[in-house]
Amino acid sequence: MRKMFFITMLLWASLSFAQDIKKYDYVGVYSEGLARVQLNGKFGFIDKTGKKVIPLKYDKVESFSEGLVAVKFNAKYGFIDKTGKKVIPLKYDKVESFSEGLVVVALNNKYGFINKKGKTVIPLKYDYAESFSEGLALVGLDGKWGYIDTTGNEVIPLKYHDTLGYSEGLVAVQFNDKWGYIDTTTGNEVIPLKYDWVYDFHEGLAPVKLNDKWGYIDKTDNEIIPLKYDYAESFSEGLALVELNDKWGYIDTTGKEIIPLKYDEAMDFHESLAAVRLNGRWGFIDMTGKEVIPLKYDVAGDFYESLAVVGLNYKWGYIDKIGNEVVPLRYDEANNFREGLAAVELNDKCGFINKAGNEVIPLKYDVAMYFHEGRAKVILGNREFYIDKNGNEIKDGKKIKGLRLPSISPTNQKQEK
Repeated sequence: MRKMFFITMLLWASLSFAQDIKKYDYVGVYSEGLARVQLNGKFGFIDKTGKKVIPLKYDKVESFSEGLVAVKFNAKYGFIDKTGKKVIPLKYDKVESFSEGLVVVALNNKYGFINKKGKTVIPLKYDYAESFSEGLALVGLDGKWGYIDTTGNEVIPLKYHDTLGYSEGLVAVQFNDKWGYIDTTTGNEVIPLKYDWVYDFHEGLAPVKLNDKWGYIDKTDNEIIPLKYDYAESFSEGLALVELNDKWGYIDTTGKEIIPLKYDEAMDFHESLAAVRLNGRWGFIDMTGKEVIPLKYDVAGDFYESLAVVGLNYKWGYIDKIGNEVVPLRYDEANNFREGLAAVELNDKCGFINKAGNEVIPLKYDVAMYFHEGRAKVILGNREFYIDKNGNEIKDGKKIKGLRLPSISPTNQKQEK
């Protein structure tokens, strides 16, 4: 009897919670025990029981990070704690989330870092700054780029013309049109700036370009895979996409061709499948090279959330991983699924569908972008604004000029070789 009573109470609590959250226009994912919610254009937070713990009074909120969250009110940003107490005044023009005890803030177009007490640790003197990761942050000043540590020391001097960020302990930098790599621990140039182009290190190797040929080096600048390809991309899940003599295929980290270079075009693997084109038709292969979805489409995109957008005879729809057309090919344009919804276009109007193909947000917009953290940017007439997953407007629109309608096609061009 007690067990039945407990189950009944648990079900009642679940139903009560479901009813509570239905009243909001938007409910975000939980972060550090709290989820942001939105109603009538204002944001606050609820706990895991659905109880409102921070009032819905802010114009914008981010997710909690390291016990604090960025909030916006009257065009200014600051930070509150989990009780809703204001711990850092709302006075900044821009902020990021806390990372490694510090957060990027901007005021009057200058960037710097503050701590959780609101004290300025690194002066607001940079033209740009990114959050700390692994003890370093990218900063820019007067067109030069470098990296600082959490005390503001320049670990990598602000002298480089460009950077790709860092991975696996190395950062790719450019100076006078040549690229190389710097050790993020010492700041030393461990791979000379001699390459015409490079990508980040993944799985111990990086694609590099020299004299119009691509290959792969390790972290000591040893040429592991010869620079013989016309194009090469980073390794992912043990394979890398390469091109030679207008044919595309995939190699492993030893340089062995796992999937022959026979395709007219190919894309990286996403969710263990890759779109490939041969004789004008697109389909999908698995990581052994087996053709799992026939090459019959005019165009195809990557798999996202287990569905891929495909096009045939100028109409777009979606297939699953065994090739079933789960959303009929009826749209004029279509984009990848993000957070369970995808932007589609029909008769010059855009809206959103779910994975069952139901139009859950009417096709009435001139432009519709993808959803991110429960928000999607749309354009209607001369207004640009955000909507939630129910189609409700989140913030006031603003007039924009000179707008051209961009394609929402999922096809992506390879970077210039």
